[in-house]
Amino acid sequence: MKKFIMVLMVGLLVLLAACSQSTDQPEGEQLTIGIIQYVEHPSLDAARDGFIKALEDAGYKDGENITIDLQNAQAQQSNNKTIAQKFVADKVDLVLAIATPSAQAIVNETDEIPILFTAITDPLGAKLVSDLEKPGGNVTGTSDTHPDAIKNTMESIAKLFPDAKNVGIIYNDGEQNSVVNVENAKKHLDELGLTPVEATVSNSSEVKQAADSLVGRADVIYVPKDNTTVSALESVIQVANEQDIPLFVGEADSVRKGGFAGYGFEYEDLGYATGEMALQIIEEGKKPGDIPVAFPENLDLVINVKAAEEQGINLDELPQDILENAVRIGE
Repeated sequence: MKKFIMVLMVGLLVLLAACSQSTDQPEGEQLTIGIIQYVEHPSLDAARDGFIKALEDAGYKDGENITIDLQNAQAQQSNNKTIAQKFVADKVDLVLAIATPSAQAIVNETDEIPILFTAITDPLGAKLVSDLEKPGGNVTGTSDTHPDAIKNTMESIAKLFPDAKNVGIIYNDGEQNSVVNVENAKKHLDELGLTPVEATVSNSSEVKQAADSLVGRADVIYVPKDNTTVSALESVIQVANEQDIPLFVGEADSVRKGGFAGYGFEYEDLGYATGEMALQIIEEGKKPGDIPVAFPENLDLVINVKAAEEQGINLDELPQDILENAVRIGE
């Protein structure tokens, strides 16, 4: 009888333990996810928000069943390194790195913590992965480089403004992603018979001066996906508006901010796709190295009607066959 009671009590204890572990929260509720963002600007912010939204849609909420440690490097490489070392010391469960400098910093600090990147121009050139289809190791993510984006943008400059000869380009030549973008742009400009006029910067405080230096030398200004310049895009917009210089940009968020035109996609979608990769790691136990690097699927020409007016551009005088399929904003 005593033996029967003992077995019964053990069974009840097991049952109670199982009940106490039953929860509506997803598995991995104790996870800590570190987010390292190079700088604040609309595209990077949207990618971050998309990533968090993907987690929230799956039931993971910051402060409830996961902890999100969001850190901004303020465009300083030394800050990137400090944040990366902090995440490693804290033994976070997963890291999201937004923009190339931040991704390089965390990849250099650990080969054990799962790392996802987003808003990366050239994952191979940045040495984040060695293969796009089979990244291997502890790193994968999403690139914001649609194969036709820069080519289409350069061609639209030539078609919309056939009298233009010189294209001013403002960028930070210390950002590997920017150098790749600019080299790509220069290649297509050369094919179109257009001359690039470069104005390089090392920090955001130099952007206004760089834009001013292009007045009288450039018929059109192009700002690629350069984190330093985009973080101070208002300075370029001011010069473009005051001097009636068409401003082309590298992504849709910069068009919304005041650029005249650019080919782009939604960075929030890119971040959301990266969040879905995180779920594969968290819930399915996949290794980052087994998840292929992903790229944007959609690409649209986006025109800011208000910016066109500010920059002295009469849309009625431009080739309508190009504009008729464009996404118009600012009307």
